[in-house]
Amino acid sequence: MVELTLVGVRIELPTQQPIVLLKEREGERFLPIWIGNVEATAIAFALQGVQTARPMTHDLLRNLLEELTVSVERVVITELKEGTFFANIELTQDGSSFSISSRPSDAIALAVRTNTTIFAEEQVLSEASIVIKNDDEEREVEKFREFLDKVTPEDFE
Repeated sequence: MVELTLVGVRIELPTQQPIVLLKEREGERFLPIWIGNVEATAIAFALQGVQTARPMTHDLLRNLLEELTVSVERVVITELKEGTFFANIELTQDGSSFSISSRPSDAIALAVRTNTTIFAEEQVLSEASIVIKNDDEEREVEKFREFLDKVTPEDFE
């Protein structure tokens, strides 16, 4: 398994499709995952520290897990099958470990809220990662930061 960092969320042009971009912590590969508008909003809000009047779905999930004393240990992007990514949320409660299947976007939205590390199986990175050269990387990261600074909820409707 390879540890990843969350670079951010942005709208991919010209399709207007949101993507989440992850980067391996000790390497140069990036993993772009196309996600839904709702999940993009949830991840962007968490990254920006936006507080909503009522809990969003992923906030509710975090709150439920906390109340039930369940710890989110890690999120793992496990496979890519026919163009669809799969993930597991690995949890512990009272010394017992268990894993719940999830869409990567939901798992990442929860990971951001629980300060949980994100991993990917090597096979997923081998199949779907891209390499962005240093100059390109800095430009891409800057584009993501600009997007996060300017994004509003209406951008995802």
